[in-house]
Amino acid sequence: MSNSPENVILGQPTVGEEELAAVAEVFRSGWLAGAGPACRRFEERFAAAVGTAHALATSNCGAALYLGLRVLDVRPGDEVVVADYTFPATGHAVLQAGATPVFADIRPDIFTADPAAVEAAITPRTVGILVVDTFGQPGDYDEYRVIADRHGLWLFEDAACAAGATYRTRPAGSLADLAAFSFHGRKGITAGEGGALVSDREDLIARARKLHTYGIEPAFNREGGDELPIPTFHEAGFNFRLSDVQAAIMNVQLDRLPDLLAARRSVAKRYSAAFTDLDGVEVPVELPDREHPWQAYAVLVASEIGRDRVATRLRARGIGCNFGTYASHLQPVYGEQPPLPVSADVFARQLALPMHANLTDAQVDRVVTAVREVVTELS
Repeated sequence: MSNSPENVILGQPTVGEEELAAVAEVFRSGWLAGAGPACRRFEERFAAAVGTAHALATSNCGAALYLGLRVLDVRPGDEVVVADYTFPATGHAVLQAGATPVFADIRPDIFTADPAAVEAAITPRTVGILVVDTFGQPGDYDEYRVIADRHGLWLFEDAACAAGATYRTRPAGSLADLAAFSFHGRKGITAGEGGALVSDREDLIARARKLHTYGIEPAFNREGGDELPIPTFHEAGFNFRLSDVQAAIMNVQLDRLPDLLAARRSVAKRYSAAFTDLDGVEVPVELPDREHPWQAYAVLVASEIGRDRVATRLRARGIGCNFGTYASHLQPVYGEQPPLPVSADVFARQLALPMHANLTDAQVDRVVTAVREVVTELS
């Protein structure tokens, strides 16, 4: 599908003059590199927004996931229970840490890890549970916590899509021992790329801060004092820092977050009202004890109609769409895995429709009309 003005694209960031002004301010400051004053300001503000004591800005969510596993001391031979229905960056982080992901099947309504499946996946080698806020809606964290505590495991929240979400009034990001966020261009707030690792545990974030800067304290932290600061390397680290240019953008995006969430929720409400009575399509569920940030709006298409046939026809009409996300256990990188029927079924039938804060009423109407016409034609 071409990116012509008459098309309705799947996702789009909301950025403008405010972000440009913030970047210009960073240019004038002379500190464009990572982990500088703009980053530190963003970290403080983001921690407050997600209800944690600490935040560390990272180059992307994959880096945040990997750093989190490293500071949790995940090692080769360990197993980590991982929610199956997710972009494979979640499982990749476990592999990169040297451990083995053991995938857990999902709830059929909100696509997050089924607590019963999580518990069934635990073995004597299991060291922790890595769950995913699918499309931003949190899973069953009270149940996950009971399971983790019963087995002496840590709990890690992949909140990549979940900025602004809540679970029983608690913000996404504050629901586990650690949480990782993404600021990729398709996310609710974005700098194009970027991520964050958040936690109430100062020890974990302090170690992650060193690891994300080659194994030493970032330069900004070392400024001041009467002696020349010469850092000492005790552990081999990485360059996983977010630049101050990106952090400046993220500070503006945080200001925008309430309006961006309201716009997405309005679109989701209109879609659900329009498709609830459409045979062959199941609309996504928002549970009453959670606030969904609607990073994506993904319907389930009946098998007899065919998700791929619907997608092809929608794209021909200029409507952006794509599959939802991955049933990770089906990806060859993870080798032979036991069947997870719910996740596999959702993977085969889910279709993401245009969802971003810039959608106009006319564009939403166009999507609704096209979906209804295509599904009716194929039924």
